[in-house]
Amino acid sequence: MAPSEPVDVETFARTQLALLDAELQSELQETSGLIANPSPTTLQRAGLAITNLTISAQRTGLGGRTVLELSPDSATANASGELPEHGIRTGDIVLVSEQPAGSAKKREIKDVEKKGARGVVIKVKKDAVLVAVDEEKEDVSITGRVWLVKLADDVTHRRMSRQMEKLQNMTESDYSMFTRVLFGLSTPSLVQKDLSSHPEYGKMEWIDPSLNESQKDAIRFALASKEIALIHGPPGTGKTHTLIELILQMVKRDLRVLVCGPSNISVDNIVERLSPHKIPILRLGHPARLLPSVVGHSLDVVTQTSEAGLIVKDVRSEMDAKQASIKKTRSGKERKAIYTDLKVLRKEYREREKRCVSNLVAGSKVVLATLHGAGGYQLKDAAFDVVIIDEASQALEAQCWVPLLAAKKTVCAGDHLQLPPTIKSTKSKVKPIAKDGGAIIKGMTLETTLFDRLLSLHGPSIKRMLTTQYRMHEKIMRFPSDELYESKLVAADHVKQRLLIDLPYQVENTEDTNEPVIFIDTQGGDYPEKSEDDNTSKKTSKRSLLDDSKSNEMEAALVKQYVRKLVDAGVKPEDIAVVTPYNAQLALLAPLKESFPGIELGSVDGFQGREKEAVIVTLVRSNSEGEVGFLGEKRRLNGKSLPYAWKPPSVAVMLMQVQTVAMTRPKRSLTIIGDSDTVRK
Repeated sequence: MAPSEPVDVETFARTQLALLDAELQSELQETSGLIANPSPTTLQRAGLAITNLTISAQRTGLGGRTVLELSPDSATANASGELPEHGIRTGDIVLVSEQPAGSAKKREIKDVEKKGARGVVIKVKKDAVLVAVDEEKEDVSITGRVWLVKLADDVTHRRMSRQMEKLQNMTESDYSMFTRVLFGLSTPSLVQKDLSSHPEYGKMEWIDPSLNESQKDAIRFALASKEIALIHGPPGTGKTHTLIELILQMVKRDLRVLVCGPSNISVDNIVERLSPHKIPILRLGHPARLLPSVVGHSLDVVTQTSEAGLIVKDVRSEMDAKQASIKKTRSGKERKAIYTDLKVLRKEYREREKRCVSNLVAGSKVVLATLHGAGGYQLKDAAFDVVIIDEASQALEAQCWVPLLAAKKTVCAGDHLQLPPTIKSTKSKVKPIAKDGGAIIKGMTLETTLFDRLLSLHGPSIKRMLTTQYRMHEKIMRFPSDELYESKLVAADHVKQRLLIDLPYQVENTEDTNEPVIFIDTQGGDYPEKSEDDNTSKKTSKRSLLDDSKSNEMEAALVKQYVRKLVDAGVKPEDIAVVTPYNAQLALLAPLKESFPGIELGSVDGFQGREKEAVIVTLVRSNSEGEVGFLGEKRRLNGKSLPYAWKPPSVAVMLMQVQTVAMTRPKRSLTIIGDSDTVRK
C-alpha cells in the first residue's frame, strides 16, 4: 500500500465538523417530533420509549446528580413486575416526563415535555431503569405516571465538535510532533523491523508466557514506537489478550496509561481482564452491565469506599436524607426550602468530590474510559504517557481525538477489515456544509476511521498483525483469511479440527454436525425475497423503522427447520446463533426464541465481536435481477468457492458475497442459506 498525501489539519477539522453536524441533523430528524406526534404506545413498540412508569426511588448519584429509579406502575404492570420489551440502553439520552393522556393535544404534550427532565440512562434492570438527571433540571418534581423516551445523543457530539474546533483553531506552531505525525506532516520515528534481537525488547520477561510470536512482536513494536503503533487483530486472534500484556509491560516501565474504547462493553472487557493483576486501575463513567470484577474499580464505587471518598460521604448522606424527605412533604413551601438546602449541599458535594476524584485519578497507573467519557472533568488536567484505543476501527475519528488532543503517543488496536461505525447521514439528504463557508475535503466520510487513515497515510510499517486465531475451525477460517488477510491466518492446533460432534456434551454424528462449512442453496424462484414496501402500509408507523429492509419467508422456514435438526442432534440452543443482514428477516425469525430458548438472533452489524459454536447465516436476497444491495460491501461480503457439504463431499457450489463478519463468528460450524443464482450475478 503506497502512503497517501499529508493532510491539512485546519481543512480536516473543518470537514469533520461539517460531517458531524450532518450526522447530528440526521439523528435529530429521526427523533424530532417523536414526542409530539406518535402516541407513547407507538414509540414503545418502536423501541424508543417505555410507558406506564412511576418514580420508585430518588437518590444522589456521582457528581451530585439526582438519580431517578423508574419502575412499572403497579396498576398496569404484568404479574412478574418486569419492564415490557424495549430498546432503551445504558448511555442513552432520554426525557423523563409525566405521561400525556391518550387524548392529549399537541400543545399539551409540548408543555409536558418542558416540565420533564433530560438525563442519561446509567443502568437497565429487568424491573427498573435508572436515569441520572441533567444538572440544569436536578430539582425534579414529576409526579404520577411517567414515561421516558430516547433522544438524540448530543453530549458525545458536543465533545467531538469541541475537539475538532480546538484542532481547527491551532496554528502550525501549536502542533506537537505527535499531531504532525498523525496528519503526515512528519514521518513516524523509525522502528527496526525485527525487535526479537533488540537489546531492550528482545529479552523481555513476559507476564503471560503463553503468548504466540505474532502477539509478542506486536507488543515489542508498540513499546518501541515513539508516536503511533497499530495492532491489527483479525477475529479470534487474541487482541484483548495482547493488550493486557502490553498495558502490564507499560506499567512495569513506570508509564501512565489511558485506555479507551468506543463502547462501555469494550472498556469493561479490559477492566475485567486487568483486575486480577493487582495494579491501581480506575474505571471512569458508568460501566454498562457491570461485571463483579469491574464494580470495585468503577469511580462510583471507589469514591464511596476509598479513604478519599470519606470526605464526601457525610454530605452525600445528608443529601439522600433531603431527597427522601421531598416525597414525604405535601407543603409547597417546605419543598421549596428543601430544594434550596439541596442546592447548597450539592455545591459543597461537588467541590469535595472534585478533590476526591482528582486524588484517585492521580493515584492510578491505568485509567479506563469510553472515548467520549475521557472528555469529562475527571481527566481535565491529567497527563498520560500513552493512550491505548481498543476497537479503534469501530470508532469515529473525531471521537478518538477526545483523548488524543493532549497525547504524546497512541496504540490503536482493531480490525479495519471488519465493519466500520454505523453512520446515519450517509442515507439521509443532509449534506455536510462548513459553518465558516471554508473548503472541505471532498469524498471524506465519517466511515473512514483513524485506523484506516493512519494506515493509508503511513503504510504498513506502522502496523503489526496478529496471525494465530483461536476461534475457528481451519475450513471456516480459510475463506476470510484468503480474501481479507492475505492468507496469513493460522488456526491454533486445539481449534483447527474441532466440530459440533466434539462439544463437551453428547451430540449425534450427523451430516449437519460433522462438517464445519455447509451451504444450503435455495436456487431462486421458489424462495423470493420481499421488500417492506411490498407489504407495509405507508400509514404504519413501523414502516420507517424497517424501511428498505428485505425478508424471505421460505428462507426463514428453512432456518427454523435447520435449527430444529441441530437441536434434535443434541446441540444446545444457547450455542447457536442466526445472523442476517436485514431487520425484516430478524422479525420473521423472532418465534425461534420461543421455540428454542437461549438461541441468539442478530444482525450482521450487531453480531460483530461475538462468537458462537454454530452460526447460521440467512442471506435473504433472491431475485431475477441478481441485486444484492448493501451485501456487496467488501467488509460485509466476499466471493469464493467453498465445498458444498450438505451431502459431503460430492457436490460443490459457488458461494459468493457471504458476510465476512458473520463468517468469522462461528467456532465449529458455519451454515449459509441463500440463493446462489442471485449472489452469483
